[in-house]
Amino acid sequence: MSVRMTRRTFLRLSAGSMLAVAGRAGAAEGGGAMTTRPVPRTGEPLAVVGLGTWQTFDVGSAPADRAPLAEVMQIFLAGGGRVVDSSPMYGRAEGVAGDLVAAANPSPPPFLATKVWTTGKVAGEAQMRESMRRLRTDRIDLMQVHNLLDWETHLPVLRTWKEQGRIRYTGITHYAPSSFPLLERLLTTEKVDFVQLPYSIATREAEKRLLPAAADAGVAVLVMRPFEEGALFSAVRGKPLPPWAAEIGAASWAQVFLKFVVSHPAVTSAIPATRRPDHMRDNLAAGAGPLPDDRLRRRMAADFRS
Repeated sequence: MSVRMTRRTFLRLSAGSMLAVAGRAGAAEGGGAMTTRPVPRTGEPLAVVGLGTWQTFDVGSAPADRAPLAEVMQIFLAGGGRVVDSSPMYGRAEGVAGDLVAAANPSPPPFLATKVWTTGKVAGEAQMRESMRRLRTDRIDLMQVHNLLDWETHLPVLRTWKEQGRIRYTGITHYAPSSFPLLERLLTTEKVDFVQLPYSIATREAEKRLLPAAADAGVAVLVMRPFEEGALFSAVRGKPLPPWAAEIGAASWAQVFLKFVVSHPAVTSAIPATRRPDHMRDNLAAGAGPLPDDRLRRRMAADFRS
């Protein structure tokens, strides 16, 4: 059964006194079950805190390099995490992620997302086959056109591969707000399943049109850079948590920032990257417990700006 969030539903949820969660899965670090959100096209539940691999998973085969990442992956999977996102652009990250997932051998398996990042049909298909090899799978859960590079060529191929069962979902990504108008147009004209975009308590451009458009089109949203590549932590260094953090069970600034992002009703999952097990535990804890309602979200954003 397809689950689709209309603009009317989006606005109702945004104005509600408390955002409803779509389900629970796993045992997030810090106590409680992980909040999940449904993929709009299918209703498949995904945990609201995922795992990115940019920079952090681009390491060699030395045990000293991989040991902390193996622990990160084990903590993530044991805590109810699902989405593991990578890209050929990320150096060795795809292969490292594939090796670590295979070593963990989780049941159920994670939701593997990667990207095509090249030009031309032949090169794109070759790259996607290589991604499958690196990730040790014969089917990718989500294949995305990275930064919309040659999307006119790749999206028809992605649809064909989806029909053939080689990928389960199609998606598009871009890191720059200047590309939001094109992302918004493609949500409806190309009928993609996912969009990946930047969004944080400090960078809220997506709230104006793109997130409502994704909700209206029934497109799942993955959020990159929820911590602004660490810049958010620099902005609050030395500052105590505000009193309202206790209302949402946030015990750290990371949890505050993630709860703000995943409480937006159009967001399916945020995918912060980390190589540190303690940070992975902290991130997972943001996926459990209450989320801020619309009133508190406005206060959180205002307090961060002040």
